[in-house]
Amino acid sequence: MKHVFNEGKDKTRPTLLMLHGTGGNEFDLLPLAELIDEDASVLSVRGEVLENGMPRFFRRLAEGIFDEEDLVFRTKQLHEFLDEAANQYGFARNNIVAIGYSNGANIAGSLLFHYDHSLKGAILHHPMVPRRGIDLPNLSGVPVFIGAGQNDPICPPQESIDLQSLLKNAGASVEIHWENHGHSLTQTEVMAAAKWYKNHF
Repeated sequence: MKHVFNEGKDKTRPTLLMLHGTGGNEFDLLPLAELIDEDASVLSVRGEVLENGMPRFFRRLAEGIFDEEDLVFRTKQLHEFLDEAANQYGFARNNIVAIGYSNGANIAGSLLFHYDHSLKGAILHHPMVPRRGIDLPNLSGVPVFIGAGQNDPICPPQESIDLQSLLKNAGASVEIHWENHGHSLTQTEVMAAAKWYKNHF
């Protein structure tokens, strides 16, 4: 998978896995990583699916309707890529915190839904529920931050509430931060995520 890896000053910090939104690339969220943990190593990945020329992490059938078969396949692919990247760059595989926005948050959520121990924690900016009606792995001890919009036209508030409930029922500790700026990723939401991160890591 196309990616960039920036080695951090402190190898004991989590490696930040950056996952962009639709139409983004592996460079989009690098400034975000610095705001969250300036000493951490950063692995930023580009989605391999193209939708009208725009990179995404998995296909969708329509706005808000995921291609579940492709989602499962791409989630497995990303999970295995993290194994390879940990070997290649020498970071701890069990110490990865994902930071995703929109489509990137959805694939990060899908890692949590399908694999125990794939992520140590996650910051999900404007995510949806990746899949419904499946049993989640044991997520005890996994902290998750959800940044959500009360008036988000792409990700309705109920999606964030449902996602929080599903993750909590699987044992994760979940905090939701609400904004009123639609689907935008605001400075105040990022600062809330950074504060949450410092409390947990």
